[in-house]
Amino acid sequence: MKTSNPQGYNLITILGPTAGGKTSVAANLASHIGAEIISGDSRQVYRKMDLGTGKDIDDYTVNGKLVPYHLIDLFEPGYKFNVYAYQTQFVKVFNDLLSRNVLPVLCGGSGLYIEAAIQGYRLIEVPENRQLRDDLASKSHGELERMLASMKKMHNHSDTDTRKRLLRAIEIEVYYADADPASFEYPTIKNIIFGVRFPRLQQRERITQRLRQRLSEGMIDEVENILADGVDPENLIYYGLEYKWITKHVLGEISYDVMFEGLNTAIHQFAKRQMTWFRRMERNGLTINWIDGNLPMDSKLNYIYDKLQA
Repeated sequence: MKTSNPQGYNLITILGPTAGGKTSVAANLASHIGAEIISGDSRQVYRKMDLGTGKDIDDYTVNGKLVPYHLIDLFEPGYKFNVYAYQTQFVKVFNDLLSRNVLPVLCGGSGLYIEAAIQGYRLIEVPENRQLRDDLASKSHGELERMLASMKKMHNHSDTDTRKRLLRAIEIEVYYADADPASFEYPTIKNIIFGVRFPRLQQRERITQRLRQRLSEGMIDEVENILADGVDPENLIYYGLEYKWITKHVLGEISYDVMFEGLNTAIHQFAKRQMTWFRRMERNGLTINWIDGNLPMDSKLNYIYDKLQA
């Protein structure tokens, strides 16, 4: 099925909090209109990190046919991917799809990455500053948190999860203070945004249910295998959430029950931060057309079609 696009959108974005069903909606939409999906997730670029990042690869198969997707499984675990690298990769895929007359569907829950893509922020690649890191070596975690908070408004508190993340965030802010954004030609994007969400209590239930399911499917084994491949535990903990808590459990630092409760709470907090980010996007002038996750798939798609044709 094809649907008309009289407004001439060259990008459809589908976002939402974790465990909200956005991937299924994006895949079904892409299947019906002949589009391809660009992942808007900060961790799905890593190979072997499947359950922990919620890739939901099965969702990309619709009516027995795989919907093409991009920016998934690009790098090995341990690689330090960032928003600059993501934006560079996004532009490359976006331009390629348009050159083939294929409509891109951007799908994900990483608000910073999605905003960087659709708003065309001019970003710069930040090299490691060894002198700065040496100067900060004696500072406590709390001192580093306060230092970072004095440099920028803290929308994404995952920057404070580990010392390594804190140091990198400070390094970026120091570099940005002394450098001009890179000048590069960014494509003109005409974008329409849809969000998929459930009522709050139902969303919480879905998160916990999904965590139990992923653990039963082998998420601990996934972490053990990555560590067995030689990835440093600190590098895996750097990715936060599932990889932080499960790595600590695998290393024997915490029990299974402590791991589960801590991780479950952390994911709920993460979903809350995602919604806070999306609401900030709306306050800053971006329209998000919200879709009730409880609607049947046909109703969700019809809502999108109606908006495209308006």
